[in-house]
Amino acid sequence: MTQLNVIAKIVPRSEHFEEARSAICDIVDRTRAEAGCIEFRLSEDPQSGTLHLYEEWRDEAALAEHHAKSYTSSVFKAYESWLAEEPEILHLRPVG
Repeated sequence: MTQLNVIAKIVPRSEHFEEARSAICDIVDRTRAEAGCIEFRLSEDPQSGTLHLYEEWRDEAALAEHHAKSYTSSVFKAYESWLAEEPEILHLRPVG
């Protein structure tokens, strides 16, 4: 197994900030309950209007399973009209 850390910067349009924040908050507990999820945490910077996800996954397959969940895909679908720009997503491997 190769653990995977994901950091995502999400920039919703200002009029959709609360909707985007709420949509992610609504899937936090379900995501954390997934077998391959180690950590899933949302942070926000209300001054800049950005949301930041920090995720730790058992491996790439666990992340792929998460993306296949209906609750995850519904958030991705909403992003199509909510986001001001494409999310910045880093896939990182822990060292040490």
